[in-house]
Amino acid sequence: KVKEAIKEPLKKLKEKQESKKEEMKDEEGKKKARKGKDATDRKDKKAVDMNKSKKDSDKAKRDRGKEKEKSLDKNVKSKEATKKSTSEKNGTIQVGKDKETRKVTRKKRNKQSSGCLKERSVPAQPTSPESEETIQPAEKSYVESGKAFPKKKKKPKLLNKFDKTIKAELDAAEKLRKKGKVEEALRAFEALVSQYPQSPRARYGKAQSEDDLAEKMRSNEMLQKAINTYDEVVSLPNVPSDLIKMSLKREADRQQFLGRMRGSLVTLQKLVQLFPSDTSFKNDLGVGYLLIGDNSNAKKVYEEVLSLAPNDGFAKVHYGFILKAENKIAESIPYLKEGLESGEPGTNDGRFYFHLGDALQRMGDKEAYKWYELGYQRGHFASVWQRSLYNVKGLKAQPWWTARETGYTELVKSLEKNWKLIRDEGLAVMDKKRSLFLPEDENLREKGDWSQFTLWQQGRKNENACKSVPKTCALLERFPEATGCRRGQIKYSIMHPGTHVWPHTGPTNCRLRMHLGLVIPEEGCRIRCAQENRTWEEGKVLIFDDSFEHEVWQDAENYRLIFIVDVWHPELTAQQRRTLPAI
Repeated sequence: KVKEAIKEPLKKLKEKQESKKEEMKDEEGKKKARKGKDATDRKDKKAVDMNKSKKDSDKAKRDRGKEKEKSLDKNVKSKEATKKSTSEKNGTIQVGKDKETRKVTRKKRNKQSSGCLKERSVPAQPTSPESEETIQPAEKSYVESGKAFPKKKKKPKLLNKFDKTIKAELDAAEKLRKKGKVEEALRAFEALVSQYPQSPRARYGKAQSEDDLAEKMRSNEMLQKAINTYDEVVSLPNVPSDLIKMSLKREADRQQFLGRMRGSLVTLQKLVQLFPSDTSFKNDLGVGYLLIGDNSNAKKVYEEVLSLAPNDGFAKVHYGFILKAENKIAESIPYLKEGLESGEPGTNDGRFYFHLGDALQRMGDKEAYKWYELGYQRGHFASVWQRSLYNVKGLKAQPWWTARETGYTELVKSLEKNWKLIRDEGLAVMDKKRSLFLPEDENLREKGDWSQFTLWQQGRKNENACKSVPKTCALLERFPEATGCRRGQIKYSIMHPGTHVWPHTGPTNCRLRMHLGLVIPEEGCRIRCAQENRTWEEGKVLIFDDSFEHEVWQDAENYRLIFIVDVWHPELTAQQRRTLPAI
């Protein structure tokens, strides 16, 4: 019983201990479970945080990538724009240089042969800037658009359905022409025309071969054959429009080269009628009118172009040029300025810089010299002050000269020794009831009265004028540097009080101008050349280069009479003096 009594409490204690162990075990299990859950939660949270961080990082990378791409695009576009701008500028200069180089080369070849292609005479008004070793005629000044900004063009379609069937034969003949085998090419195309008389491409190839041969032979007769053949192309059936355009444009150009301006005008009118929506042909037609001195019709053409294409830079500069010629100075400025600023083909021409600057000067606007500077930078002027357009490169350039520097000391001595004889004959002409002095007609006066009596013009003697001043003319006959100067004049010049002559420049650097004072008031008369003013003296010769800007004031109480003698620039060779075109 005692054992049973002891055993019972021990059993209970053991059970209690076992229960406590179970509770502790459960508690430890719960703790482990909580720890595991916390670890899992932390792990999950860490994973979420890492995912979020990764997403944020990826997003940031993508954003940075996009920004980088944008930046790269911007840089690329900027570089492309710069490159394009540079190439366009270089294109303008290079194309112009290439054309001038071809022009000079052709001219030099022509000079080496006695049977040269005849040069056409060029109207005085539409002149172009020239700055080569020797001067060329200005027939391309208006005609040639001179593509300043090369654009990628579609290849012209020159073959109709029939010509595609004989393409191999046409290509073979054309290959001969491109290789410079002109005679063989002509025979090949003539055979094709004979075999396929309705083939426009064969006929056009024949015209091109005749054109090439005309240049090789220096033959006007062969060139006329080419002109006729170009015209035949257009009359054939099923001629591709591109071939019509090319044929008529070349025909007009070759007609102008031969001096057949009105024939060229008819060809250009045909182009406009066939392709009325093409403003470039209208622009060329306006040029054709300008070349024959028909400013009125040219003006109408450019007004029509500007109504169709208000921003056409080529039409703007030419329209501004016409307004300036009409003395509508203020009206001409915006057209000339906007046309030049457009940078379009055919606008980068020295005449337009020249006339815009002149118009601004007459309006008292100092911006004129900005345009003169730009014209100089683009190679149109020898300097800001020397702005003649018909130049020979490399000639000594300075505003004022001495007799010793010119080398024409004998002429100067003769003029100064005989100044009274020259004066008296001039006064006798002035005293006649029917004066032979004619008003200055180059629109150079701001105000006043200025007249001239011309004895020699472009190296040609005015026989009737010399009958009135025979001793003066006989005196000058001894000096071919003056009488033979085909880029100058010999004349009396009278200027009355109250006259002001606008700042202006002569057309060429190939001459120097002598002024012999005959009747000079004591005060009030002066001349500025470049930045230096001088005055005349009776019996004394002033010598200056009138290709530099000069200006004259006559504010005296009596008239001023001088005798003007132009002479060849002393550095011109005998060959140049014989061959330079007259101005």
